[in-house]
Amino acid sequence: MSDNNGATSAGDKPEVAALREEIKQTRAELGETVQALAAKADVKARAKEQVELTKQKARAQVHEATGRVREAAVAAVGTATGKARSATAQAGDKVALAGDKVKTSGAVEKLKETGALDKVQEARVQVRRNPVPFAAVLAGVALIGIILVVRGRRK
Repeated sequence: MSDNNGATSAGDKPEVAALREEIKQTRAELGETVQALAAKADVKARAKEQVELTKQKARAQVHEATGRVREAAVAAVGTATGKARSATAQAGDKVALAGDKVKTSGAVEKLKETGALDKVQEARVQVRRNPVPFAAVLAGVALIGIILVVRGRRK
């Protein structure tokens, strides 16, 4: 600027434009800084963001836990099914062995007269056809045995 009460010369114009540009840039930076400080000072908004993040983490953990539980349940069902089939096969074999022993003992004629042999063969076929009731009865007998053993130890 010159001494002419605010009048400028032609050489001062680039300096003024540069100063104005610098002021404009400084205002923009200051505005961004103020916005950042306001965001940090907005406790309610930050709390909401934190709640949302926590919810997302919890949902992810629930999803993972659900998957692990499902996998464990599938494995348990497979194991139980295998054991039930094995028990059924063993029971069928034992029924067949008992039937064979009855046949070879000479009591077959007596069993035929009473119909017991037919019932044994029918039971064998039924166990092989549908093993679930037999496995349930077997589990019930085992449970009763366990209860009796525990009661016997208490006395």
